[in-house]
Amino acid sequence: MFKKLFSALAVVAPLFGCQTHTLAVEPPAVTSPLDLVVKDIDGKDVNLSDYKGKVVMIVNVASKCGLTPQYEKLEALYRKYKDQGLVILGFPANNFMGQEPGTNEEIKQFCKTKYDVTFPIFSKISVKGDDIAPLYAWLTSEKTNPGFSGDIEWNFAKFLIGRDGKVKARFSPRTAPDDTSVTAAIEKELAAKP
Repeated sequence: MFKKLFSALAVVAPLFGCQTHTLAVEPPAVTSPLDLVVKDIDGKDVNLSDYKGKVVMIVNVASKCGLTPQYEKLEALYRKYKDQGLVILGFPANNFMGQEPGTNEEIKQFCKTKYDVTFPIFSKISVKGDDIAPLYAWLTSEKTNPGFSGDIEWNFAKFLIGRDGKVKARFSPRTAPDDTSVTAAIEKELAAKP
């Protein structure tokens, strides 16, 4: 009877956001997500270490999601705080109901024409599953990011990294970029000395 119960839980738990498995991909052995190299939207390598000393928000984005209008608030947040040291990094992902079906070129065009996005957008990646990108393997692993680990629940999950390269906060997809909890955390990290 217990075996059937645990089998049933393994099937339904993911539907409610419960993590029932271990990470399929081992996270990179680095001390900060800013020690990794990723590809920008044009396919060029970017050392995330270029952002050390800044306050960084990493967001998985999508163009056909009910939360897609968050692009506008992310851009407003970026414009408001970029001169103080905030950078927002957008990572398009198609992990949730095919809500980012576009090519990198289509995504780039969409971001520019629909929301006038000026913060950095990167090549489309996977943020969960067997093909998870190293950045998201690091961000979601209990081993590397114990305070803020766990599967990405949906598009527009937000990780805030302080000037010291450590993850300081994680905000759910439904938490708006201009929510007071987000802006307070950003302002606190901007005030911190590197």
